[in-house]
Order: sequence, then structure tokens, then C-alpha cells
Amino acid sequence: MRLLIVEDEKRLATTLARGLTAEGFAVDVVHNGLDGLHRARETSYDLIVLDIMLPGMNGYRVCSTLRAAGDDTPILMLTAKDGEYDEAEGLDTGADDYLTKPFSYVVLVARIRALLRRRTRAGTPVLRLGDLTVDPDAKRARRGETEVPLTAREFAVLEQLALRAGQVVSKAEILEHVWDFAYDGDPNIVEVYIRTLRRKLDIPFGRRSITTVRGAGYRLATDGGTRV
Repeated sequence: MRLLIVEDEKRLATTLARGLTAEGFAVDVVHNGLDGLHRARETSYDLIVLDIMLPGMNGYRVCSTLRAAGDDTPILMLTAKDGEYDEAEGLDTGADDYLTKPFSYVVLVARIRALLRRRTRAGTPVLRLGDLTVDPDAKRARRGETEVPLTAREFAVLEQLALRAGQVVSKAEILEHVWDFAYDGDPNIVEVYIRTLRRKLDIPFGRRSITTVRGAGYRLATDGGTRV
């Protein structure tokens, strides 16, 4: 899942981005309303965390402009202001939820996950590929009855493959959904994670589930992989 944080308090924005990245999200950050609107128009996000008091263009206007353009990306509004009027105004402009500062980080993550589940109604279904089970909501992977411990980033790469099992997923697509907009490192980092997934998901179980399609990307087998 890819999130956009539009927050002018740079320390808060950085802290949120680090925490959400550790949760397995790809996170982009901007610090004013105009940049937030531009980024939201140019990139497909799963959710936007939007401060109300922003330089350039406030959060109300950013939200209402996106909604007027038909953008239904879930928006969680943040504000240091308090009161029923502010909450009503935020929701009237099209926001999906509202959180008043100071807030608990645990509550923020819970609100984000709730909004993402609401967008998919019952949440993302558990993906069953032969004896390989991928649970996007719980962030867990299993081979048969054995849980395979994965880091948040490893699971995020696996999730992208599992959601399109049987199809070729390019390295660029994985980078776009798993790493943030600012990532300018070696794109071969994807290969490193693919090797790690093979080492954890395949080798101990005598399977071959992730194949490399030369020049195109990677494919996860729909049957959990052949035995080797």
C-alpha cells in the first residue's frame, strides 16, 4: 500500500513516515498543500494523511479539489484544532476520517488500516496459492501449517506478487508500490528481496514458486510452486 503524508510539521511528518514504512507501507511526504495536491493528482495512492493547516493551500481545499475531480482516495485529516465544527467541515469537504493532534501513533495506524479495509469492504481476502498462504491484513505468510517470518518489506514484495499470482510483475511496479517516491537507490534491490523470499519460502520446503522472466519481471506460481 502506498500512502501520501501532507504535513508541514517536518519532524512529525518524518516520524510518521518512518513508523508507517516500518509497518510495510510505501510512504511519500510533502510539506504544503499545493505540493500535496500535485502529488495526489500525479500518483495513485491508497490513502492520504492530510493536515488541515498547511501553507499554500489548506487541507480543506486540497480535499474538496480532489473530490471535485472525482478522486475517491481515502483521506484521513489531521489538525491541531479541536471542536465539532472543524470535524464537520473536514468531513463535509469529503474526508473519510478525522484525527485531532496530539494523537496516539497506535490510533493513527488503526484508523489507517480501518479506512483501507473499508475501501475494500471486507478487507483484502487471504490469498491461497497451493500450500502457500498470504494474509495481507495480518501481514503473515505460511507454508502449509508453518508460519514463515518475514520483515515488513519482504512481505510487501511478496504481497505484490501474490495479488497478481500467475502474472509477470515488473521490477518497476514492485519499486513503485513497495518503495517510496524518494527512493533513488539501486533498482536491483528488488532482486535482493526476491532472493531472500526464495530462501525463506522455497528452499526449506523444497519448492520453486518465484520465477524470473528475463527482461520482464517476476512471476509467483498460482499453485504454490513446483517441488524440486
